[in-house]
Amino acid sequence: MESDRRLEDCHFHAEKLALSLCFKGPTLPLNISNLLDQLDELKTRFGARAQQRVPNILARISRLTITEADTLVRLHEILLFLCAYPRDAAVRKLAEAALKGFAERVNALREAGADLSSLEHPELSGIDGSPVTDTFSYYVVRWLVNARRQRDRVALAWDWFEDENRLAESWPRFMPLLEEDAAVEANVPYRQWLRAASGGAERDLTWLINQFELLPGPEKKKAELYNAQKLYVRWNPDYRSTRTGMRLRVGQHFYHREPLIRRRDVSLTRELETPPPGLTQLSASDGAAILDLTRAASTVRYRELYGFTHGDAERVLQAQLGRGVDVFIMGVPPEQRLPLRAYHAAMIFKNGVPVGYFEGISLFERMESGFNLYYTFRDGETAWLYARILSIFHHLLGVTAFSIDPYQIGFENEEGIESGAFWFYRKLGFRPTNPEVLKLVLNEEKKLATRSGYRTSLATLRKLARGPMIFEHEITADDSQPGDWDRFQLRNLGLAVQRRMAGSNKRDARSFRTKAVARLTQLLKAEWRKTELPVVSEFAVALSLVADLSEWSEVEKRALLRVMRAKATQEESSYLQLMQKHSRLRSTIIKLGSQ
Repeated sequence: MESDRRLEDCHFHAEKLALSLCFKGPTLPLNISNLLDQLDELKTRFGARAQQRVPNILARISRLTITEADTLVRLHEILLFLCAYPRDAAVRKLAEAALKGFAERVNALREAGADLSSLEHPELSGIDGSPVTDTFSYYVVRWLVNARRQRDRVALAWDWFEDENRLAESWPRFMPLLEEDAAVEANVPYRQWLRAASGGAERDLTWLINQFELLPGPEKKKAELYNAQKLYVRWNPDYRSTRTGMRLRVGQHFYHREPLIRRRDVSLTRELETPPPGLTQLSASDGAAILDLTRAASTVRYRELYGFTHGDAERVLQAQLGRGVDVFIMGVPPEQRLPLRAYHAAMIFKNGVPVGYFEGISLFERMESGFNLYYTFRDGETAWLYARILSIFHHLLGVTAFSIDPYQIGFENEEGIESGAFWFYRKLGFRPTNPEVLKLVLNEEKKLATRSGYRTSLATLRKLARGPMIFEHEITADDSQPGDWDRFQLRNLGLAVQRRMAGSNKRDARSFRTKAVARLTQLLKAEWRKTELPVVSEFAVALSLVADLSEWSEVEKRALLRVMRAKATQEESSYLQLMQKHSRLRSTIIKLGSQ
């Protein structure tokens, strides 16, 4: 999470050499590299000397022609950091001004025939002047073609298309007589068919998405059909939707006069016990605008976060953490909710710059937390940001146990290994839930404490990342103990349901669900509203594993009924709070998910 990189101070003669920078010649890349080395080191220093040098270096670089994409990318990321963590208004304005010229710089490299492949890396994509091309989901493409500022900037990328034959599965629905061609002919000119049906190339994608929207049936089925085509789409975002220019409008910027908050200065326990900042619910229009920002921020990075794609514009909350940080929290509407867990996402802005996101998936008092501070900003108060966000969700949802998936700490994720993500979480108080991994951790900590200069090897870090980690703040549920969640995975419960279905008389999912719903309805003596049926169905198959459900008390059954109805109709915070009060349901689910 935090970089351990330390750059040595550049000598005075290097600064003198930088004054002689020219636009051409063999020394140019070296001189730019020297300037960027200095700028990279100074970006997290806030003394008087650094304050004088940064504007001078920015002014020099602004006059230079950059001839390599990697160098341009490096400059871009440093400038973005300076916009998010500025020492004063002058530096921020210089960095913003330099970023506004990036489309011209990218175009110059393209015209010169430079290799621009580095601009397509997911951590670096979205620079102004460079498009993003991918098989975006139906939901993302629909959002793009319906967005007023983007619809003329998005189109099918036929040059990337791999297999046109799969179009025969869906396009005949929209194009009369296409089946006559697609069923028996080779080399069907699908692009020509689409052009004829849409009335022009500029309308191809919009027309196609409209046809999928007009199909009968649920939205998920339309998405499945569209996604099966694997259509490549190219998006040339406008400046305000690129990583370069995307900004949240802020009233007042925060300027760093002192060193950034370090990880060792952060206590997760203290943050969880500190009263959280106030939460403000946005209007539906403002919530929709924030969701547009979050979707753009993800799409230009080749990511798609469930909570941003399906976020509920009417339930977006804003928290101002201080130090120029705004966090926007969003849930999803009832029709998009997960079957059993509550889902929340958050987007993090620092001085108006999107710097990362958070995803929390909760069951009872346990939250699976996914935190990603974008690569560019990982020198910037990562631990403090993470702790403050967990504190918000602790107070908002009542969650007290925070679980980390192995991927977050490096399992099949080399970036997590190289960044030392395991020790980031460990030093905040997380512990491995696997006893063998915990034993290895304790041994490593002993070595770190007794051997000067000792560092955990990459091979050992991979072993440490083989299991989840958890932080338990407090135990509040009746009859609960530390470690209750150590062996829990919701997947275990799901697999148990599959095995039960496979062993039943009727092995198809529809019959299995119908029988489970009938059993649950009889036990609870309930009458269901239509909006409740999807939730009832999911709970019913999960509770089909509970042999003694009929023996639950009437109080416990009524409480279960309230939990299910809250999932279908209320805020998911209310759903979680009701779950947290149902001790028997909690112990039952933990037992099923821990086997």
